[in-house]
Amino acid sequence: MWNPAPDHPLRRTFAALAEHALFARLGVPDAGLADYLSELLARFTHHDEVYRLRGAAGQPLTALADMVVEAEKLPAGGRARCDYYRHIGDFALFFTGLFPEVVARRRDSKDALVSYTAQGKRGYLLAGRMEEERHHDAEAELFHRLSARFEVCAVGLREVRAELAELREHPQGGIVS
Repeated sequence: MWNPAPDHPLRRTFAALAEHALFARLGVPDAGLADYLSELLARFTHHDEVYRLRGAAGQPLTALADMVVEAEKLPAGGRARCDYYRHIGDFALFFTGLFPEVVARRRDSKDALVSYTAQGKRGYLLAGRMEEERHHDAEAELFHRLSARFEVCAVGLREVRAELAELREHPQGGIVS
């Protein structure tokens, strides 16, 4: 999996776009959320990270509904279950924010009855509770904020998408305001 270094130009671009989207566009001065969104964008530049969860037979899980089912099968309180719920939150947020048209198209699949927003919020909430049990208070608090502000983060990612489109059209223009 490709994971660019913190000073990599792509990482710096994602950080600037996420901060601009949350701080300037949406009026949400939460550096922790901006950092998380930029890290999510960097991690999900690779297809294998987006679809990293595996089913019982080892196949990649591509439907959010399947991810939730598999998470429920894992032992309660285990690290793997926490990771699954975090990924459910990340997957739902990524698609809800950057690719809502993909979420709409999935209405003809297993995900037809799944609310990406509800499952994303739930995934982060459960990951936060599990981190609290492990006494990882800072991480738990971040997951709780992601759950509570899921919709704001999704809109922030839509702003990032719009700014990336603008950068493609006007590469020398920098971040648009």
